Amino acid sequence: MKKLLISILSITFALTSSMAMSAWKKDESVELDAKAQEAIKVFKEKDPSSQKFFDQAVGYVVIPTVGKAGIGIGGARGKGVLYENGKVTAIVTLSQLSIGFQWGGQAYSEFLFFQDNAALSNFKKGNYELGAQVSAVAVTAGVSADADFVNGMAIFTQAKGGLMYEAAVGGQKFKVELEE
Repeated sequence: MKKLLISILSITFALTSSMAMSAWKKDESVELDAKAQEAIKVFKEKDPSSQKFFDQAVGYVVIPTVGKAGIGIGGARGKGVLYENGKVTAIVTLSQLSIGFQWGGQAYSEFLFFQDNAALSNFKKGNYELGAQVSAVAVTAGVSADADFVNGMAIFTQAKGGLMYEAAVGGQKFKVELEE
């Protein structure tokens, strides 16, 4: 009887913990979605030609704020969301470590667009890395008009503030947590 009671309590605790974690993730997802929508609005206002990427992509990631800092060794981190068919399907965490001449700090938004299902599927597998040789296009008025997908992806950054001097090498790593 005692073992049965312990088993029932253990199962109840596990289910309750799982539901609480799911609710917490949902709250985080809603908050990140709101921030991402604001970043999208600013991106489109600054460069109306960017609309073509939202229209053509099978999915896209918006990381509303990436914080980056460095003195010799640097790092960056930010959280955002993956959209498919206009709906949030995952929480995405960006991490970056860089080594080289760098000094300062900055904040920016990052947008990743996926041209086809193969590129999106590869990204969604979990731990995805962009090498140091991959470059993002800095958002300025009209820049998207000439930009295009490269290897199934298009990446844009939009400065939010700060100043950073950099001649460093480092790649970005993305952790993808799919919604349940």
